[in-house]
Amino acid sequence: MSSNVEVRVPDIGGAAGVKVIEVLVAVGDTVEKEQSLVTLESEKATMDVPSSAAGRVVAVHVTPGAEAAEGTLVVTLEASGGAGVDASREQARSHTANAPAPAASPATATSPAVTSSPVVAASLLATPASAALPAINETTFAKAHASPSVRRFARELGVDLGQVRGSGQKGRVSHDDVKAWVKQTLAAAATRGAAGGSLPKLPEVDFAKFGSVRVVPLTRIQKISGPRLHASWVNLPHVTQFDQADITGMEATRQELKEAAAEKGVKLTPLAFVVRACARVIAKFPKFASSLDAAGENLVYKQYLHIGFAADTPNGLVVPVIRDADRKDVYEIARDLAELSAKARAGQLKAAEMQGGCFTISSLGGIGGTAFTPIINAPEVAILGVSKSSHQPHWDGKQFVPRLMLPLSLSYDHRVIDGADGARFTAALALELANVAGLLEAVP
Repeated sequence: MSSNVEVRVPDIGGAAGVKVIEVLVAVGDTVEKEQSLVTLESEKATMDVPSSAAGRVVAVHVTPGAEAAEGTLVVTLEASGGAGVDASREQARSHTANAPAPAASPATATSPAVTSSPVVAASLLATPASAALPAINETTFAKAHASPSVRRFARELGVDLGQVRGSGQKGRVSHDDVKAWVKQTLAAAATRGAAGGSLPKLPEVDFAKFGSVRVVPLTRIQKISGPRLHASWVNLPHVTQFDQADITGMEATRQELKEAAAEKGVKLTPLAFVVRACARVIAKFPKFASSLDAAGENLVYKQYLHIGFAADTPNGLVVPVIRDADRKDVYEIARDLAELSAKARAGQLKAAEMQGGCFTISSLGGIGGTAFTPIINAPEVAILGVSKSSHQPHWDGKQFVPRLMLPLSLSYDHRVIDGADGARFTAALALELANVAGLLEAVP
């Protein structure tokens, strides 16, 4: 049993005369539910119109350059198995629903609605030379003239849209522009490699020769973060400063306060105190929240402080960002940590919630370890690693007394920060973590 489904433009906030800038499907294409069909552009934003059902496209009713509004017929689908009835009901409800969300984060984005895109993405991401792609500059990426589907496609490949020259109207970047740029960049990297200008290749080993193996594909997050971490490690001269902080008083106070905080819906974790302490120290050492410009000739000091934290999820590592961390007390920070961590584990983080970080904290204290070397989250210039605290003997001048010590591992970009400043930062951070009263002060 099959039936036709009409897919129309949903509620777009009352906007009229919105232009159709891209048609992503053609007659005969098979589409999945929620797959993007067309891209619309208003004066304020671009948005994709998703399919309300799975099926085959039997008619496309709009063309690039045409104008559309809420209720405009976009495509007609031939659905099967009763999907047409459910889709029609859903389409009717969509007229009163919110407009489709803008580009999804790397953790939740789906493949763009171009037939060859998933194949191209998989093949390019599987290429070892993909590590040659430069890291994404979030500022230039956000300013690029491209549709949400192109932005998702670019993020899957790790492409900075700000470096891609668009061939469309007014320099609009298309899927083909992204693919062409990746091919050109990889070809240039291969040429440099042939000339001895790149790292030597690792040997390829057929592991199955030695016994049975099981091959598990990398998650999308791993495919995106891997090349970026590699680019940061290769391009930034990392130095790591190790230190310890006495958190005996901090932990005792936290234990006293956590029950009352829990009654108010706040989980008061040690990480909340660490974030608060970092915000206070960065106010004295603003260079640790700066970034080098693209030319590497100027240092950019931000007039805001957004602190990211590494969150462990089933699909890989993501870095949510606590905005205006310097303007929040320890309870507000704890609430943000809990909310962002829950969204990260559920794969519901928005792109904006992982952007704009000035400094990152990677805490492994809940797992173990005594120290590690965290990789800087470029274009940031520093990252703090926190390991598992332990009781250690401390000489007070007369006798050894047990103190709870927290290991700190600060990695920094040596082009911006020298060793003396790195040591001063960790020493100041240790003092802040020992100053419990200061950490609990209200933010003016």
